[in-house]
Amino acid sequence: MEKDIVILGGGPGGYNAAIRAAQLGAKAALVEMEKLGGTCLNKGCIPTKALYRSAQLIRDIKASSGFGIDVDGFSVNIKKMLEKKQDMVGRLTDGIRQLLKANGVEVVNGWGRLVDRNTVEVTCKDEKILIRGTGILIATGSSPAMLPIEGAGLPGVMASDQLLNLERVPESVVIVGGGVIGIEFAGILNQMGSRVTVLEYLPGILNGFDGEISKRLAMFLKKSGIALETGAKVTGFEKTGDRIRVNYESKNGAVSAEAENVLISTGRRPNVKNIGLEKVGIEFDDGGIRTGEAGVTNLPGIYAAGDVTGGIMLAHVAAEEGKRAVEKLLGCSDQASIEPVPACVFSFPETASAGLTEEEAKSRGIPYNTGKFMFGANGKAMTLGEEEGFIKVLTAADSEEVIGVHILGPHAGELIEEGVLAIRNRLTVNSIAATVHPHPSLSEAFYEAVLASTGRAVHAAPKKSPGKGI
Repeated sequence: MEKDIVILGGGPGGYNAAIRAAQLGAKAALVEMEKLGGTCLNKGCIPTKALYRSAQLIRDIKASSGFGIDVDGFSVNIKKMLEKKQDMVGRLTDGIRQLLKANGVEVVNGWGRLVDRNTVEVTCKDEKILIRGTGILIATGSSPAMLPIEGAGLPGVMASDQLLNLERVPESVVIVGGGVIGIEFAGILNQMGSRVTVLEYLPGILNGFDGEISKRLAMFLKKSGIALETGAKVTGFEKTGDRIRVNYESKNGAVSAEAENVLISTGRRPNVKNIGLEKVGIEFDDGGIRTGEAGVTNLPGIYAAGDVTGGIMLAHVAAEEGKRAVEKLLGCSDQASIEPVPACVFSFPETASAGLTEEEAKSRGIPYNTGKFMFGANGKAMTLGEEEGFIKVLTAADSEEVIGVHILGPHAGELIEEGVLAIRNRLTVNSIAATVHPHPSLSEAFYEAVLASTGRAVHAAPKKSPGKGI
């Protein structure tokens, strides 16, 4: 089989790249062993957000009496939740399959591995197929990284993939890891009635997010009933009857926590094994494939995109990297930077971030101003009953350009895009001030936070001077 481009992996990086290649007139083959959509669609983003929506509805029901709606009682039907989740996944997977077909992309189901610089061997059920391509894109994604400690293989100790398919809500769960996956599952399970404990090795949760946002979210998690301990080093797991004991070291010495189930959410590892990287001489290690501009590897004509490179492991990053890689491969684009990259956490309340954090601005010696606006002072947030949290904006002290936006509050994952557009296009405080925002809307909180960075916020008490850094 002869193609212009052969793509290994049908996740966000792979299928977006395949469609973009077809749009540019290339003949593309997409090799995927499992279902189209990759981890994001089948075992990650979409399934967790389906369960998040269920948890959100439970939260709303609990708060409904405050809006004059009395609910006598309700129950959680995990079977129906899982059916709804699978229905969403199925429809989206079918949609991707139809898009690939409509664009003329040939999908080959099987395990693909490189056999030389221009050839991929695909092992199907009953045969092996050789596909030759002028260019090759590797987008094989990542897998959960399990802790190499005693007891990690015990029944009931699981990764997020397994937890997504539990047939009943566990009475209690210990979550090892306070990153995005751990915090999202903590909120979901807490709302569904589980007793949740989160153990994080680092001093704070959501490492890499703005410190003030992470600290405030930790307060909200504890307020909701989630037990959270940072600086906790897990040393092992033990089976005690029908429960699991998690042993860990903390500032109080050697302690333990028990639960019905344990979720290990300590990151992901790139899928670099058994795909022929060594055979053809592509440079890689356990941290992923080494890449340069637009995903080029050390071998001409072979590119890599998404989680397999060990970079920012987000579906939207993989999708953008995949598209830009094939554009570069086909000689259509030299654009390499995708900054700023928004990061979203579907916690309670939601969290989102783009651009520089205060910690990063300080470490780089960049003078900046900060502006904050509390959702408790926003009319739309008040009508939603979602008054917790705030929007924080960093602007450059000299140019007044927006350089960082951090949100903790309602619909943060949607609101952050205004911040991304502002940072990407180097908009200034005056540019935002001159842009009319609808009332009542949550977007007004962003508007006010930007103005607050220069002391111009109308709906916030005046300060002697805006917050300054460096």
